[in-house]
Amino acid sequence: MTDELYRGFSGYLSQTFGCRVHKITVDAGLGCPNRDGTIARGGCLYCNARGSGTGAAREGLSVSRQIERSRLFLSRRYGARKFLAYFQSFTNTHAPVALLRSLWEEALSCEGVAGLSVGTRPDCVPEPVLALMEELARKTHFWAEYGLQSACNETLARINRGHDAACFADAVARTRGRGIRICGHVILGLPGETREHMMKTADFIAGLGLDGVKLHLLYVVKGTGMEALYRQGEYRPLDREEYVSLVADFLERLPPATVIQRLTGDPHPEELVAPSWALGGKARTLALIREELSRRGSFQGRHFRG
Repeated sequence: MTDELYRGFSGYLSQTFGCRVHKITVDAGLGCPNRDGTIARGGCLYCNARGSGTGAAREGLSVSRQIERSRLFLSRRYGARKFLAYFQSFTNTHAPVALLRSLWEEALSCEGVAGLSVGTRPDCVPEPVLALMEELARKTHFWAEYGLQSACNETLARINRGHDAACFADAVARTRGRGIRICGHVILGLPGETREHMMKTADFIAGLGLDGVKLHLLYVVKGTGMEALYRQGEYRPLDREEYVSLVADFLERLPPATVIQRLTGDPHPEELVAPSWALGGKARTLALIREELSRRGSFQGRHFRG
């Protein structure tokens, strides 16, 4: 637990590896089935052409070069000794298995890399991909990160997600028992959602018994459908106080053992349209979440009924 309030990721990694561990974001240059026509076109309502990536693949940087560049920086600045290679941008299982093996094994061959974290969609993990994940999970610390975003099917349709909540539950069931750690991604503040919708998602996640969870604030970024809604006055982002309260509510419903990989993040400054408080405010937001839990006399799992 972080100050006994929630089970933070950095503490979990330190306990697991016995040293300071950092994630290194890797851009593999892969696409998304929700953009290329495999499932749909246009992508999710909140996602732009960069797909939350760094753009390093478009710059011609190999997986190894991306890792080496970040490894040196993180080692010097934070004293990190081991690293997880995090394949983040777009859908990192949307490729032939032979290519995925090549990319993931290249990352594992880099100095200091002690594991992998692969971000993907629950509708993009066929059996051959799961078999490869299982094979590597026998040799290394392996996380599969599946984007759910919401457990409300009406919301998923509204944001053009391309799958429903049952698809996510099915992916979790097919992944479980293979030695693969499972993390679910959730976005708070999606259009049309109330606190009740978001707490439904918390209870859904809690019932699946995931190893980890990431919570994200919905950013309005340039070049997205969300930007159009915002400009037309049809969407209001959460303010910081609302977000902090919702995160605390969410944490109270999760199992105490669930690793909280993220509670908020940092948007790309050149892309952010709203809310402005999210820019450079990560440390303050995390502090406010801890303060809110303390004010309530609460903690992760307080209202979990397993």
